[in-house]
Amino acid sequence: MNELPFMLPVGLLTSDGHLHRQGLMRPATALDEIEPLGDPRVQRNEAYYPLLLLARVTTRLGPFAPVTPDVLAALPAADFAHLQQLYAHLNSGHAPAAFTPPTHAPATPLPAALPDTFLPDTVETECPHCGAVLELDLSADLAGA
Repeated sequence: MNELPFMLPVGLLTSDGHLHRQGLMRPATALDEIEPLGDPRVQRNEAYYPLLLLARVTTRLGPFAPVTPDVLAALPAADFAHLQQLYAHLNSGHAPAAFTPPTHAPATPLPAALPDTFLPDTVETECPHCGAVLELDLSADLAGA
C-alpha cells in the first residue's frame, strides 16, 4: 500500500523536549471506516470517530508506530485538522502522489515556544463520518478568556 509522507504544521512536543512533525498516512480501507463505528467510545460520542479512524491510517508520527488514538489526542487542534484534510484528500479517489495543504509551516524545526504568527488564521476540515464541513478560526484572541 502506498503511504504518503506528511509534515504537521505545529507538531507534537514530547516530554523529552523533541518536536515531531513528520509522519506517514496510508489510504483507508472499507474496514478502517467501518470498524470504529462499533467501538463503545464512538457509540457514546460520535466525535471520537475521526480520532479512531486517523489512528488506523496514520502509520507513523515521529517515533510513534503504530500511532494510537492517545498520541493523536495529544496533537494541537491545527495538526488534527491538518490530518483530517490529508485523509480527505488521500481518500478522495483522485489524490495525486504529493499533497501540499495550505499552511504556514516553516521548513526548519520549530523552537519549543511557538510564535503566535505561526498558525494559519483558519483551518477548514471535513468530518469523514457525517461529511460536515467545519471551519476553525485560529485568529481569535483568547488572552482575555
